[in-house]
This record gives sequence, C-alpha cells and structure tokens, in this order.
Amino acid sequence: MSNLPDIILASASPRRQELLASIGISFQVIPSHIEENHRAGESPSAFVLRLSEEKAAEVAQRANITGRWVIGSDTIVLCDDDIIGKPTSTQDSARMLRRLSGRSHQVLSGYAIIDRDNNTCLKRCVTTEVTFRTLTQDEIEGYIATGEPADKAGSYAIQGIGSYIVTSINGSYTNVVGLPMAHIVSDLKNLGAIKLFSKA
Repeated sequence: MSNLPDIILASASPRRQELLASIGISFQVIPSHIEENHRAGESPSAFVLRLSEEKAAEVAQRANITGRWVIGSDTIVLCDDDIIGKPTSTQDSARMLRRLSGRSHQVLSGYAIIDRDNNTCLKRCVTTEVTFRTLTQDEIEGYIATGEPADKAGSYAIQGIGSYIVTSINGSYTNVVGLPMAHIVSDLKNLGAIKLFSKA
C-alpha cells in the first residue's frame, strides 16, 4: 500500500509547488516531458489548455506511478495577440521588457486535472491583465543582471524582484505566478481531491 499523496503535480516549477504547498495541499512532483510548440492558427487559450492536458496526460499514462489526480499547467504572456515565452538570451530578455514597458499585457495560465480512476479531464484557462511602469534602459539591464528573468515567461517574476515593475493587476495574482489558486482549489475540492479546513 502506497503512502504517497493522491495528487500529482506534473511540473518542475518551484513557483507552482510553493503555491500548492502554501495552503497545505499534499502532492507528489513528477515533471512532464513534452514539446511545448505552438501550432499554427491555435489561439492562446487553446494553446495553454492543450499543453496543460498533454503535460498531465504524459505523466498520468506512465507505468509504476501512484496517485489519482494529475495536474498539468502552462503559463504564457500575451501582448498585442503575440505569445511571449521564456527568453532565449539576455538580449531577448531586454527586447521583451522593452516591449512590455509602460503598458498592459495579459497572462494566461491553463491547467488540466486528470482523474486516473475514471479517465476524465477538467480543463480551465484564467486570464489576468498586468500593467508595467515605464522602465529605463539601466533598470532593464540591472534587472536582467539579477538572473531572475532567465526562465520566466515575459522575462519577469511578479513575486520576486520584478514586483517593482508592476503598477497594477486586474485579476488573479497567483495566476501570474503560475496557478490561479482560487480556481484550482475550487475544482480540486469539487472533484473530491482535497478537503479544506475540515473539522476533526
């Protein structure tokens, strides 16, 4: 009999792990291994939903794992209908930050929860609008030098040093970090995967 948690997070993201752990959810971490390629004509929401489901499904179908519910997730930044992913270089980071400087953009996080017992999948995409202050070239170069933008969609982390960049958000803060917690907790609760604040 396994004593491992029934929830599996199919992500190596420390930010997603911290969000789930912060409210006391027990889970395993089993990162997925899929190609994250955007398909021609695919809408941003369809893109994050497909990747979320593919990540969850890849882990759910593996042999020798235990756990009933598998969570896959993906987050993108959208500006002028263009998907802005993770930077490939410091020059790419600078380009992204210059583009986002002094204006608003959207952050889309999708997630999929696969129930391995009944072979069902619940999917959801949540959008948050984020507004940046106008950045000087020195600020952009200084921020990049911290190393924080290197593996972040849009080249910033709202929960980190990058908080100084953001003047306002409209929507879920945790969605920008990587998981819309109010939404996913509600879905996990409705699926019977978790119980919050249950009486002894």
